[in-house]
Amino acid sequence: MSKALFLDRDGTLMLDKNYLADPAGVEILPGAADALRSARSLGYKLFLFTNQSGIGRGLYTLDDAERCNARLEELLGLPRPVFDDICIAPESSEQPLQYRKPSPRFILESISRHSLDRDHCWMVGDREADIEAGLGAKIHVAAVCTGKNSAEGWAALGLPGVPVFANLAEFVATLAPPTTTKP
Repeated sequence: MSKALFLDRDGTLMLDKNYLADPAGVEILPGAADALRSARSLGYKLFLFTNQSGIGRGLYTLDDAERCNARLEELLGLPRPVFDDICIAPESSEQPLQYRKPSPRFILESISRHSLDRDHCWMVGDREADIEAGLGAKIHVAAVCTGKNSAEGWAALGLPGVPVFANLAEFVATLAPPTTTKP
């Protein structure tokens, strides 16, 4: 059984630019590439899980979102494919919920398809819907303050037991086993 990180895109790995359709606008967040590299070195599979309601609203196409994801992977500078699987949830909030977070469907399907150990899976994101998706899938969750919510914003949401980190790199650093030195 493998371990995995399910990662939100906008506000977690890259700057959140509402309804981004142009790959030229992709800007990765500081430390994101190193955090993903570290997670890989610790044996974590990486899954990108992104709500893209602009598709459902007719503001851009699935191809536009895929081109932005390809640009993200390019800017990360890691061996490709960076992600073991990608879920682009195209529904808007007005459409029936299928993959759109807080639905845990993508996480649950990935756990089954990739033989993941639920006890060693995390959903990491910058919005309450990210956390709700992870909780719905009964995996660990972690919140980051690089997008919609600050530490104060997370505290105001009152989600007990949800660890909050300044950024993805700070979270990934907690995944490494403690190093011991011999006397």
